[in-house]
Amino acid sequence: MVKFVILKAAVLALIVSAVPALAGNMEPASVRNCTWCHGESAQGYAPAPRLAGQRPRYSESQLLSFRKHTRDNPFSKQYMWGAAANLSPSTAHYLAFYFSKQLPKAANDGDKGLAAAGKTLFEDGDPASNTVSCAVCHGPNAEGIGEIPRLGGLSYYYLKRKLTQWGEGYHAAAKAPMPRIASKLSSNEIEALASYLSFVK
Repeated sequence: MVKFVILKAAVLALIVSAVPALAGNMEPASVRNCTWCHGESAQGYAPAPRLAGQRPRYSESQLLSFRKHTRDNPFSKQYMWGAAANLSPSTAHYLAFYFSKQLPKAANDGDKGLAAAGKTLFEDGDPASNTVSCAVCHGPNAEGIGEIPRLGGLSYYYLKRKLTQWGEGYHAAAKAPMPRIASKLSSNEIEALASYLSFVK
């Protein structure tokens, strides 16, 4: 009888220990809802940005800003306002943490001929127009810091659109100095920055 109880306990322990592993291989519905638009493994593509490897605090704050309608660019209104309408703070926190742990891949879709100029602008800024280096806030490898997003490897088309929209006044509720900096960027500078960043790993 004692042997039988020990055997049952051992089998139960094996089952219980396997549950987290099994659960880890199952993609929750909330994650699938995101990857439906943001691509397999949330690597993103031109219209929808990569979520994999993004800073969790940034992703969480953006999800909540969609719900509050403070992120107001056209695609946000069209897609994300509705998608985040019933998102609870705990789910936003979980999604942000989950995607931050996914390995990001560089989009590699920019103009290689402009990458060198974009790298210089990112690292050194533009003293002539009093534009600060992007690396000061976004990190030397565009990896992001805290609530400041990772830009490295995002799609050229996404980055170009976002930088242009910053200059047009969208997402004006965001903290300084980003709206002011983006409004000073010329179309050529935006092209160069977006191209360079798309290749950063």
